[in-house]
Amino acid sequence: MSDFFSQGGYAFFVWGAYGMVVVLLLIEILQLRSQRRTILARLGRLTRMPGTRTSDFGATE
Repeated sequence: MSDFFSQGGYAFFVWGAYGMVVVLLLIEILQLRSQRRTILARLGRLTRMPGTRTSDFGATE
């Protein structure tokens, strides 16, 4: 079992790479959730604006 965790002397690099991937994935998930909240809030404000209708969004003048 200790041979598995020592990874032939490269344990620091192997487990460090796994750790970095996990950290970066967590950061990505948190950033995506934050962006989603921001986009939904902006859409909510946009739909509550007075004088806007759904037919106005595709109109060109």
